[in-house]
Amino acid sequence: MVFWIASAVGLAVAYLLGSTPSGYLAGRLLKGIDIREHGSRSTGATNVLRTLGKWPALAVLLVDVLKGAAAIVFVRWFYPWFYAISSATPPTALELQVWVPWAVCLAGLAVLLGHGRSIWLNFTGGKSAATGLGVLLAMSWPVGLGAAATFVASLALFRIVSLSSMLAALTAVALVCGLEQPLPYRLLVIAGSLYVILRHRANIQRLLAGTEPRLGHGSPGQGAARP
Repeated sequence: MVFWIASAVGLAVAYLLGSTPSGYLAGRLLKGIDIREHGSRSTGATNVLRTLGKWPALAVLLVDVLKGAAAIVFVRWFYPWFYAISSATPPTALELQVWVPWAVCLAGLAVLLGHGRSIWLNFTGGKSAATGLGVLLAMSWPVGLGAAATFVASLALFRIVSLSSMLAALTAVALVCGLEQPLPYRLLVIAGSLYVILRHRANIQRLLAGTEPRLGHGSPGQGAARP
């Protein structure tokens, strides 16, 4: 019972953290626009870069990464604390080792869903790549750094953000399965990476058609329906 109550709280907090619409707020505060009506119509940092410029995009990127990391840090703190005050006996190290990774798994999925389907934006949002990086860094820094390195290398080589994000997601899956990681972490990374890739399905179509824009070029489909 303690696990399910703690997990429910963790899910709610993680989802609300992810739902914080940093890109949307940047558009409203800086230019008085709804960024969902411009560029790719995403609220992510890439569309902020194309619409508002590099410094707002950098700020949004950092906030989105921090959202993912904060969700994991909160759950790792909250579960032992809640268990301690709710139980007559303090949790053993083995109990925490078993249950905390599952709570982290659920919170990681919730923060990704919150970013992509924000309750404040009628369940629209970004593609969760930056938030997913924050989750990885807080969950397992070697996996997070490996994914980040792949993203940077791919971006430098191809200058296509969407392709770099998906390659980073696949790298995270390979690393979390190749390293000694708990089963819940592996399930989180596999499910989260699939979610990120599915959020890029319109980009995949443009990549196959050879029309996906490179960094520094305009976004296609302005005025097209939001994917």
